[in-house]
Amino acid sequence: MKYLIFSDLHGSSASAEIIAKKFNEFSCDKMICLGDVLYHGPRNDLPDNYNPKLVISILNQYQDKIICLKGNCDAEVDQMVLLFPLSNQLDINLNGVACHLEHGHHLDELKSQAKVIFYGHTHVAVITKNNGQLFINPGSITIPKNNTKRSYLILDEKVLTLYDIDDNILSQTSIEA
Repeated sequence: MKYLIFSDLHGSSASAEIIAKKFNEFSCDKMICLGDVLYHGPRNDLPDNYNPKLVISILNQYQDKIICLKGNCDAEVDQMVLLFPLSNQLDINLNGVACHLEHGHHLDELKSQAKVIFYGHTHVAVITKNNGQLFINPGSITIPKNNTKRSYLILDEKVLTLYDIDDNILSQTSIEA
């Protein structure tokens, strides 16, 4: 399967439209949102095209194709308007690889033995290995930090590619079972 993986949308309808466009352009089967879907949070500036209601409308079109994690800026009330579940964390098999998904604000409490850990929260794209586990953060599709670019991931079979929103490849790696 082919997955589009992104994080930290923070209510930007422009970013949600980019995600929908990339999902279709890459012919993805599923999208994975690693949290912070509708609201910008008190530490972030208001993003361009801040329109949570439009984000709801865009993402709900993919209700059967989206796996979504609850971020630190997501609230219980969000579940009332989103037609897909918000999970706190999820252990899942992606293309034969044991993966753990979470937003990342509780990453220091990680107990998963999964080979690959996908997380968001920091708004900085990272691919690093620690104690035999691969830690992957797609960065933020809306509000990147530390002079990084707005970015997302495509997982195609076992090849993981980090793209910026201008379709430049920033990094590529393989994930293994």
